[in-house]
Amino acid sequence: MARAEQRVHYLAGFSCPLGGLAAGKARVLSHEAQVFLCTGGEFVYVYDQEGGLLTAVYQFPDQVWHLQLLALRRALYVLCARRGIYCLSVARAARSGSQAGQDKDGEIPSLVITVDPDACVLPDATLCAFTVHDDVLVALGQGPTQWKMQLFERPCPGSDPQPGGLIGEVELSTCTPPAGAPGKSSAPHFLPVLCCVSLPGSRMPRGHPQACGGFLLERALFGLLFGADATLLESPVILCGLPDGQLCSVVLKALVTSRSAPGDPKTLIKILHHLEEPVVFLGALETEPQAEEAVARAPPREDAASDCLVALGHRGRTLAIKASWDKAGNLVPELREYCLRGPVLCALCGGGGHLYHSTPMGLSVVDLAPGGASADSQPPTGGPGGLPLMLCPVSLGICSVLTLSLSSRAPAGGTELLALSARGRLMTCRLDLSAETPAPQRATAANTGQKIKELLSGIGDVSERVSFLKKAVGQRNKALASLSEAMNVSCALLSHREGARPISCTTSTAWSRLQLQDVLVATCLLDNSSSYSLDQGWTLCIQVLSSSSALHLDSAGSAVTYTIPVDRLGPGGQREVTLPLGPSESGALDLPVTVTCTLFYSLREALGGALAPPDPLEDPFLEEQPTDLLPEQEGIFLPLCRRTVDMLQCLRFPGLAPPRAQGPRPAGPATGPAETFLESCPRLGTEPAGPAALRAKYLPPSSASIRVSAELLRAALEDGHSGVPLCSAALQWLLAENAAVDVVRARALSSVQGVAPDGTDIHLLVREVAMTDLCPAGPIQTVEIQVESPSLADMCRVHHAIVGRLQTMVTEQAAQGSSPPDLRLQYLRQIHTNHEVLLREVQALRDRLCTEDEAGSCAVAQRLLQVYKQLRNPSLVLL
Repeated sequence: MARAEQRVHYLAGFSCPLGGLAAGKARVLSHEAQVFLCTGGEFVYVYDQEGGLLTAVYQFPDQVWHLQLLALRRALYVLCARRGIYCLSVARAARSGSQAGQDKDGEIPSLVITVDPDACVLPDATLCAFTVHDDVLVALGQGPTQWKMQLFERPCPGSDPQPGGLIGEVELSTCTPPAGAPGKSSAPHFLPVLCCVSLPGSRMPRGHPQACGGFLLERALFGLLFGADATLLESPVILCGLPDGQLCSVVLKALVTSRSAPGDPKTLIKILHHLEEPVVFLGALETEPQAEEAVARAPPREDAASDCLVALGHRGRTLAIKASWDKAGNLVPELREYCLRGPVLCALCGGGGHLYHSTPMGLSVVDLAPGGASADSQPPTGGPGGLPLMLCPVSLGICSVLTLSLSSRAPAGGTELLALSARGRLMTCRLDLSAETPAPQRATAANTGQKIKELLSGIGDVSERVSFLKKAVGQRNKALASLSEAMNVSCALLSHREGARPISCTTSTAWSRLQLQDVLVATCLLDNSSSYSLDQGWTLCIQVLSSSSALHLDSAGSAVTYTIPVDRLGPGGQREVTLPLGPSESGALDLPVTVTCTLFYSLREALGGALAPPDPLEDPFLEEQPTDLLPEQEGIFLPLCRRTVDMLQCLRFPGLAPPRAQGPRPAGPATGPAETFLESCPRLGTEPAGPAALRAKYLPPSSASIRVSAELLRAALEDGHSGVPLCSAALQWLLAENAAVDVVRARALSSVQGVAPDGTDIHLLVREVAMTDLCPAGPIQTVEIQVESPSLADMCRVHHAIVGRLQTMVTEQAAQGSSPPDLRLQYLRQIHTNHEVLLREVQALRDRLCTEDEAGSCAVAQRLLQVYKQLRNPSLVLL
């Protein structure tokens, strides 16, 4: 192959998505003057080369993955993704050309033919590949764990949607289902390849192998590959290349008899080789042409048998198998692997041992014939006519080819290819691969203009690709810079777990008036004191987790997460976010509420655009899965702070505010306008009848108390409350996160009257009490914290908040090594015994509530409340 001259003619242009078509799904077939093609979308186009126009456009319900043409039967079989196999009449396509609007620019005609659902002759959402041979149809489906090959009677156009019947089936190797959303099927990244291999003289549909889905293989190589039984039976063999790299075969007649005489299914499958990368092409070559064909190197004849089996992998690994003679004179299969440049977009077997393959760098050809120009000049290790030791691809200077097909209108002594580019251009490529270089012809104005057009087109393709690559490089540089900044921020936060952090978030609460209702709002202040910037990809996540309702203890608390994008927060910057905490629509505020602030760095947002190449030819099969390279968690979580908002922080004290600043008393749950008007109109001789007034009148207030050693409390509060009475210091410590703490500190109060969020009164009293029966050395000075409220639920919430603060204080003081005084153990045992009796009574009363009637339940409930009151006022003290 001394030279490779080509003439490229653009026939038509078809619509394609931004960035170009994706490889692996586009198909081009030709028969006489008609060209059938799909671009990987839902349309199948029929183009007339003689008239230079579209004659029909078929619209399918989903993406078209594969085409196969049976020319003699005038049938076109189409595999539609997640639908099944459709069968169309080619004669109908020719008639529809007179009805459809014609456009020489290749645009979609005004009349698009929507394919009837009845044209689906084999409905199956799992099908990924098929091939038709004679009167049978072989389909390959992807199951949950294995590939399944099924054999059906070949359906015809217009036949019943259900095929004639399942003839045979067999399960192949295991497969990995494609990743996708739960419950939603996802397209595989690589489709399997199926073709039918037959012996010379057997019934084989006429037409080019790429259209018929098969080829003829000489008897010697056929027998070496598939065994003597397949050769004696003259049975066609289904050759299958899987996405995991396996190359296996199934004898068709053995598959036919598998249902009538079932046996071990593994005996039906023969593993020929493993490429260790997805198989994207299977074909056959004539590497030893006859004498009269040696000079012309014409395209393969329809009835010619090939002597070399070829398989190509996605990354360029090429397998060639040929029958050869060993040193002992025995016929053996010669198998050789080559490494071509990848990724391989498409491939095609031509005449004279020529193998065409397209990569993102362009279309190339290699010669596997003995003495070919692209083969190594050293003699092969086997006998005469063996495979070359290495292959040297020759570039044809044609870029962005996604699918190839041999044209049925090739000139004598030459090769014409039909190709579809990534930009949706259908073109013919006439190649002259003769061994002799003819004398230079005299340049004419016509061919000079054609050469200028070709050069300009090539310059445009290169310029477009350069712009895509520049954009990709810029995106990846930006993503790397963002990832480096994220690593620095993560290291800075994780290395400062204790003390001041370079990036912090503080949370404060306050009451606000929104839409005629008092609302508790939380203000989160994000402070960036580091030397790094928080740019694209960073998000502040604030989770608000409320406790379960007091009336429904078994119910789980509700959680709401707010996500706030952090847009360009540079060093020294701050971002403030205000969120409502309650009350809810029902008027209730379930306390305590936990507010958790977290920084989240989204790898998908920051790196997703860089991982997905803007040019699909850079790696076309990654276009459908750019984010599969990311980890499952999709980002990095960096905790900032956690704040619990309890009842002590939400109390309001209208009586402590100055007269000018006093507002109206907080209202309870919202009522209707009529109730509001009637309640605001006082009537002579009547008393207030609201729920709070009724509870205060007929029920005694609920109370609880807890006692703490004065010595323990004084040691815990000595730093910030020196010179302050102990009771007042204790109250200030309890209300440290409340807005009224300044008034309590200024007046040195030890008792306050507050209001809960629902309007219920809360009374807090702190006083000193001496306990004389606990220590033999004398009385122990204690501080008693007492809570009273008409509402049992509000009293319990305040009590819970006080206990939580005291637990934290006792834990901190215990770590400093403080020891309690000597106690009277007999007195403690008696108190413990009394509490055990009360707890057993509580359990018995709760069991009775489930069995008593309404009258008995009231008495049981009253006794239960009394017992609970005794338990909430123990005679113990925290030491």
